[in-house]
Amino acid sequence: MIADEDTVTGFLLAGVGNVDLRRKTNYLIVDSKTTVKAIEDAFKEFTSREDIAVVLISQYIASMIRFLVDSYNKPVPAILEIPSKDHPYDPAHDSVLSRVRYLFSAESVASGRR
Repeated sequence: MIADEDTVTGFLLAGVGNVDLRRKTNYLIVDSKTTVKAIEDAFKEFTSREDIAVVLISQYIASMIRFLVDSYNKPVPAILEIPSKDHPYDPAHDSVLSRVRYLFSAESVASGRR
């Protein structure tokens, strides 16, 4: 999970977070001091770990590394953009939703249903 403190705290209270024996976490709390490089590094790490099946990322944070999110094309871990308390969800900027729309539009064109 890559999100603001309130969002990460909520998911941690629900039991989503993990800290292993080496003190390595499966989440990154993003605040005003977090660099884009740190977000990029966390995204690359989380998407390469075998113990993570879904990467939750706040949509406004995903927009900071949009090139990485849009270029990611593996099925596992899946990338899910979520809203945060201060930034509402905008379906126009959701990479997963835009891919689904593209697939359905291409499928409907190919089948002649359009």
